Amino acid sequence: MIDLRMDLPACFSDDYAKARGRFLGLCARYGVAVRSLPNPQVGPEGGALAADTAWFGPSDAMNVMVLISATHGVEGFCGSAAQLDWLLHGGPARLPDDTAALVVHAINPYGFAWWRRTTEEGVDLNRNGVDFGAPLPVNADYATLADAIVPRSFDAAPLAAADAQLARFRSSHGDSRYTDALCGGQYTHPAGLFYGGTAPTWSRRTTEKIIADHDLARRRMVAVVDYHTGLGPHGHGEPICGHKPGESGQARCRAWYGDSLGEPLLGTSASRPIQGMMQNTWNRLVGAERFTFIALEFGTYAAEAGQRALREEHWLHAQGAVDWTAPSTRRIKQALLNFFYPATRDWQEMVLFRSRQIINQTLGGIVGRPAR
Repeated sequence: MIDLRMDLPACFSDDYAKARGRFLGLCARYGVAVRSLPNPQVGPEGGALAADTAWFGPSDAMNVMVLISATHGVEGFCGSAAQLDWLLHGGPARLPDDTAALVVHAINPYGFAWWRRTTEEGVDLNRNGVDFGAPLPVNADYATLADAIVPRSFDAAPLAAADAQLARFRSSHGDSRYTDALCGGQYTHPAGLFYGGTAPTWSRRTTEKIIADHDLARRRMVAVVDYHTGLGPHGHGEPICGHKPGESGQARCRAWYGDSLGEPLLGTSASRPIQGMMQNTWNRLVGAERFTFIALEFGTYAAEAGQRALREEHWLHAQGAVDWTAPSTRRIKQALLNFFYPATRDWQEMVLFRSRQIINQTLGGIVGRPAR
């Protein structure tokens, strides 16, 4: 039995600043220069924000594994811990020949620091990967339910009326359509849930810069593991494949990750198909034939609890500037944090164990030795 208990305090951080400091410290220990891309915002207590990247292995390696944390801000507590765990346990020394690792710490640092799922623009980064030169996806059901999803007040009576409207829709149209309405992505309500924006966000533009700066389009193979939380059974880490059926990326995901792989497009995942994934950006800039992508999703609690926490947190930010120290802010933010980051020992242990397994499978797949 692998005992992970001693690793937990060194990997899981209490806030963004501590997580970032640990990442920068470990990179310095390895003698690796960090490229920091400063975010124009500041944290809730005025601290600097940045997406930090570090390259481990030969600069000219033709194979690259990419580990990304905090696509959905507050979910960065999990992803950062997995990245730190890989560094603490000598991951760079075990890279195969002609293989490098690019670690992207906090691609959405604003959301990480402010305990938001969104970016500073109020955008869900994983709905922002659309072609903004083309007509945007339409989510008519969201528009119908928008005022109930984020009501004008969370007092008892208006909240009960909003909940009743959502329940009627769910009863009439079924769970799948209801979930797609709420979570599939929408481009009409900036204060709403899962808003994809009207232009590339800072985090998307930063992702594009990272891809270009590291010349990833010329590599033989680029494999991305993007850490997420919130969907699925508690503590279970599901590798989710967003590649379309018939694409080479789908075949690689199946070979590398085996029967635990989830495929939303085939209905075999805790996730439903969504609009505007950041995978689209990577696919476009790197090239489909050399690119493999999974979202490693760790389950937390029942979806209804997460939806309630998200609705109230979006309502909070819709009211204007947020007082970080106000008791109501702390209560709302803590509920969101608890859902996306269960800071319990058993959950943390499952994250690290599964992350190590997925990284090993990814590296084996890259060099032609699938772990199945």
